[in-house]
Amino acid sequence: MSKVSVIEVKNTAQLKQFVKFPMDLYKNSPYYVPSFINDEINIWNPAENPAMQYSEAKQFLAFKNDKLAGRIAVIINHKEERELGIRKVRFGWIDFIDDIEVSKALIDTAIAYAKEKNIDKIEGPMGFTNLDKAGMLTLGFDRLATMIGIYNHEYYPKHLEKLGLTKEKEWVEFELQFPEVLPDKIHKFNELISQKYKLKVLNFKSKEEIIEYVDPMFDLLDETYKHLSTYTPISDEQRKTYKEKYFKLIDKDYIVCVADDADQLIAFAITMPSYSKALQKSKGKLLPFGWWHFLKAGKKNDRANFYLIGIHPDYQRRGVTSIIFKEIWKLFRKKGVKYLETNPELEENKSVQLLWQDYGPVNHKRRRTYSLNIK
Repeated sequence: MSKVSVIEVKNTAQLKQFVKFPMDLYKNSPYYVPSFINDEINIWNPAENPAMQYSEAKQFLAFKNDKLAGRIAVIINHKEERELGIRKVRFGWIDFIDDIEVSKALIDTAIAYAKEKNIDKIEGPMGFTNLDKAGMLTLGFDRLATMIGIYNHEYYPKHLEKLGLTKEKEWVEFELQFPEVLPDKIHKFNELISQKYKLKVLNFKSKEEIIEYVDPMFDLLDETYKHLSTYTPISDEQRKTYKEKYFKLIDKDYIVCVADDADQLIAFAITMPSYSKALQKSKGKLLPFGWWHFLKAGKKNDRANFYLIGIHPDYQRRGVTSIIFKEIWKLFRKKGVKYLETNPELEENKSVQLLWQDYGPVNHKRRRTYSLNIK
């Protein structure tokens, strides 16, 4: 008789098994994009991940007949509990073979952890915070994944639904094909908006010039998304970590910042060349040769990903996005980029989805979190 066992990750060797499991599970998939192995390991290090300072987490491995068959992580974000009054166990990093006994053992592990903590709800897949990957893919299984989206087999959501979990939140993603030529009316509208509100696009000559605008960018993110029921403000520790680790990796040409006549940042957008194929070729490692694939992807690429956008509420629905998109279009024409893929946006967040309405968006991916009340 087959047997499924679940063990908690307790040492470095087991953590490496935890991190590398999906790479083995999806080794024959043309759509799966691996994460950097070292980054995935560092997620569980409080010295590297500021969210660990106000969260508790555990990782588990599932074995069937002594063979690794799945993984899951459970997280409690105490900041979310303090600031929003939400008590739940987040589960994430969930992967499993197509075997309901394995997926059930993993979900049962999350349920047992919630009961141990006297918590009545589990939800996932989610990370520690709003800036982490979230949502199980339910549409777009035949589309190449991005660095900021979870990829999973089509059987994943079927397993969770069979186990009694139900939809909690839904995200949508869009693909846009940029036109060869912008209509004259868009150029004229941009001039009108810029003059009416006395706005200007900031031009950066170096990455160092961008640093002073990083904190205002985070402020704008908070202002843009604070109306969403699940949004928690970005902590000072997170700001520091993202600034030190990630902004140095962003190409300055792919950052658009718009300021008012007092030089106050009122909107920004960050896009990046698609590094999905580079990650596939590097197999999650920059060394010894992974960096070469990233260098090539940064220099020549017909596809880009939309990562972040922030617009001050006072300027939302006033045409500011047309200024941003004109700048993006100019950049893409110069770089040879033809396609843009948006980051996942909550289905309810119509104000952000309106940003794409004039550019022929195609909803090519959907994803959702699943929850279970366990009273």
